[in-house]
Formats: sequence, C-alpha cells, structure tokens
Amino acid sequence: MSVELTRDKSHDLAQSLVIGRHSLPADATLAEGGDDAGPSPHDLYDAALGACKAITVLWYARKKGIPVDDVNTVVTRDDSQERAGIYKLSATLQIRGALSDAQLQELEAVAKKCPVHKLMATVTTEIATQVQRLP
Repeated sequence: MSVELTRDKSHDLAQSLVIGRHSLPADATLAEGGDDAGPSPHDLYDAALGACKAITVLWYARKKGIPVDDVNTVVTRDDSQERAGIYKLSATLQIRGALSDAQLQELEAVAKKCPVHKLMATVTTEIATQVQRLP
C-alpha cells in the first residue's frame, strides 16, 4: 500500500494526498507558514488513532452482538514536550447504546488494543527516506 502526495500549487505548502481511491488535502497551519488548506500532518496522525479506535470498537461490537448505536471520538493532543520526545494523545470515545457497565468496560479494553494504538505505542517504526531529482 502506498500513499501518494503531490504539491497543491494553489497554496505555498499544501499537499494533495491520494490513498487508494480517496483524496484529501494536507497543509501546514497559518502559524507554521501554511494556508491551513487542510489538516496538518500532526492532525492526520492524531486522526488515524481516533478513527482506528472507533472502527475497532464498531467492528468488535458488531462481531459480539453488543448494541452500539453510535460512536463519537475526540482525540486531544498535548505536544508541549514533543521536542523532548514526549507526544501525548488522549482519546475519549463517546458510545451510545443500551450497554451494561461490563460491556462498556469491554469496549474500552478493545479500544486500547486498536492496531494504530499498538503501532504508535509499541512498535518500532523504521523509516527510509530518499530524495530524487525530478526532470
């Protein structure tokens, strides 16, 4: 799987992302010198966690017959210590449904095990970067 990005020349820093058959913009914030024409890379990173938690909970609930009617997720970032190597994310899942306390606890445990959470917290990511000259 590849994610392809091309420069959106209608903005100074913006990128157009293509992921499979989906496309969306990304840009730096105004404070970072961008035009805020789309979510920032940090926003996309944080959103990946929230989306994964919500999708994981909905998938699990469907599989186990747990009556989840809706899931809203809020991810809050504390990047005040990012330069020191600490990037804090707090995810709150708001789940609607006729759930017992035990089911709600079960869904919380499942949300903590979503694949992106594991990827961010326990996996060593190796990144290879190459720069090529365009003709």
